[in-house]
Amino acid sequence: MRTQIGIIGAGPAGLLLAHLLHLAGIESVVLEARSRRYVEGRIRAGLLEQGTVDILTQGGVADRLHREGMVHEGLELRFDGEGHRIDLHGLTGRRVTIYGQQEVVKDLIAARLGYGGPLVFEAEDVALHGLDGERPRITWREGGEARSLDCDIVAGCDGFHGICRDSIPPGHLTVYERVYPFAWLGILAAAPPASHELIYARHARGFALATMRSPTLSRLYLQCRPDEDLAQWPDSRIWEELHRRFERRDGARQVKEGPILQKGITAMRSFVAEPMRYGRLFLAGDAAHIVPPTGAKGMNLAVADVYYLAQALEAFCRGQGMAALDGYSRRCLARIWKAQRFSWWMTAMLHRFDEADAFEHKVQLAELAYVCESRAGAMTLAENYVGLPLE
Repeated sequence: MRTQIGIIGAGPAGLLLAHLLHLAGIESVVLEARSRRYVEGRIRAGLLEQGTVDILTQGGVADRLHREGMVHEGLELRFDGEGHRIDLHGLTGRRVTIYGQQEVVKDLIAARLGYGGPLVFEAEDVALHGLDGERPRITWREGGEARSLDCDIVAGCDGFHGICRDSIPPGHLTVYERVYPFAWLGILAAAPPASHELIYARHARGFALATMRSPTLSRLYLQCRPDEDLAQWPDSRIWEELHRRFERRDGARQVKEGPILQKGITAMRSFVAEPMRYGRLFLAGDAAHIVPPTGAKGMNLAVADVYYLAQALEAFCRGQGMAALDGYSRRCLARIWKAQRFSWWMTAMLHRFDEADAFEHKVQLAELAYVCESRAGAMTLAENYVGLPLE
């Protein structure tokens, strides 16, 4: 097989890149190691920045998003038993939308198949060759048969545990990493949301987050140990801990209970690999960077990456040379490090650090109070939360 752009990974990054290239008249083939059922069913982040919604809308793949997405104009910070609303729209003129990542993936797969774009699921033993030359090759096995794909560029959109970043020879990447001493215990429950907007709670027992997937599905998180044993968390214990961490001074319980449909532990880390390129391989999304979920930046950063990459690839395919591709990594990293800073700041401000002393806990509370009482403090949170402008 021969194509212009070989794309590894059918998550939101790979699928959106393929769609943007299709709109520009550029051929691509998408290879995914997992099945379509797995890719469409895995539950991931669900908060879209205004810029992400705009890109999907301009690409013609946001009709269902606009019908079913839940638009939010603010969020709540809760500490010392009191809630403080940050008016995102009033401060920035921008909004965020709750719409599950798996729903974005479904929409992009439907669009890809609708125009007949090559999309291979369950590609086994994927390997990259000749990345330092002008004609890289991708090999894999499909239904037991060996396949190969020659292309001009390879886009590595296969996530943190994919093969693309590991295909770069040693010594060509610099890795920056921070592993946090806690994790999130998350549940999906068949219960109405605790509030019509997200609640970020800082509590002496640990952080908690109340979000949602629909008017009847709640997504709730508790800070826990990284090695937490889910077997020690029966449903009754989870609900009681959620009630404690979202407690209000008046004693009212806000979290609504319902059957727990899913339960899992999410590790917390910050990770960046620089540069996001080796030869004709360009990394995008989680293949190049991970942020702690506190700032809701993961999928949004991936969308920004492929937005920039699609522009650079269009210039390349139009015969304008490698200049735009040469600047891709630098352009992305400038945005990525700002998102890393914001995600780190939100994580540090809201979580309990066991090694912190009483002074540090007081400083956390003072910082939260400043953000809520100062327009400048609230603006700092709001403009980063809704998403910095795409250049």
